[in-house]
Amino acid sequence: MLTRIVALLGLSFLFVAGFIAVVERASFAQAPAPVAATPTPLPQPKPKKESIPAKLLFAAKQLPTLGKAMAIGYYPRGCLQGGVALPTTGPTWQVMRLSRNRNWGHPSLIHFLEKFAPLAAKATGWKGILVGDLAQPRGGPTPSDHRSHQTGLDVDIWFMPMPSHVLSKDEREKIAAPNVVADNWKQLNPKTWTPQHINFIKTAAEQPEVERVLVNAAIKQELCRVENKNRDGWMAKVRPWYWHHDHIHVRLKCPADSPNCRPQPPIGDEDGCDKKALAFWFTDKVLHPPKPTIPTTPAKPPKAMTMADLPPACKNVLDAPAKQVSGD
Repeated sequence: MLTRIVALLGLSFLFVAGFIAVVERASFAQAPAPVAATPTPLPQPKPKKESIPAKLLFAAKQLPTLGKAMAIGYYPRGCLQGGVALPTTGPTWQVMRLSRNRNWGHPSLIHFLEKFAPLAAKATGWKGILVGDLAQPRGGPTPSDHRSHQTGLDVDIWFMPMPSHVLSKDEREKIAAPNVVADNWKQLNPKTWTPQHINFIKTAAEQPEVERVLVNAAIKQELCRVENKNRDGWMAKVRPWYWHHDHIHVRLKCPADSPNCRPQPPIGDEDGCDKKALAFWFTDKVLHPPKPTIPTTPAKPPKAMTMADLPPACKNVLDAPAKQVSGD
């Protein structure tokens, strides 16, 4: 009798255990699968303005600042407050490369161009002049090409007469000025260089507000030869510089209204026609610099100019409210 009772209890235990197992399996099957938690990405810190290349910050500004116009800093290390736009088409000038948005300058530069264009047209017999880069709306370093043109006091003017028709935007982007220097970079190209170019350069250098006129060394050499007895002081302003074979670079003096403008060092008494000084520009070192060798380890790129490299006032220029301007 006792044995039968034990057997029945054992069967009951097995039945209950099996029932519990079935229930647990059913509950597990019906339970939703655990959801894997996806961590929320942390917001990436924005790069500090101090570390961003200044050329990117200034190029992003499409309009000038409010406030009184002032050239700030040095020509290759500065900025422009209250810039003014040169109209892209005038009676005796047309602005090229409009996509760059570099037809801005200090009012003194705009006034110079409005005065110089008809004078140059009269001196050369051209219809007018073609104007290249002035400055960005707020000056400062540009993304490419120029190291100077930062204070609104520099302008490039092409060695090419203005056509008789108004150029389209497409033409202004594609037309290129001729190279007036020979292929050996030691003489002028007689097919592109004309006596009118001498009058063109002389007219620019004779203006009292002009500090420098930069040209290719072969052009300076020719001016020294042709104008040897008739310089009248303007020749000293004309200086050789790298390239500048298809345009002149005109630089104005610091305006009286810009106390933070750093002037160019004075020229001195010499006119720049010293043969020994000119000879430097025709050495192999200048005309045919050695090709860089491939380093075993990649060289570090040159440090980009940041806001810390510019005058402190340029930070205010960058952050200043924009001046709304109407199209020309």
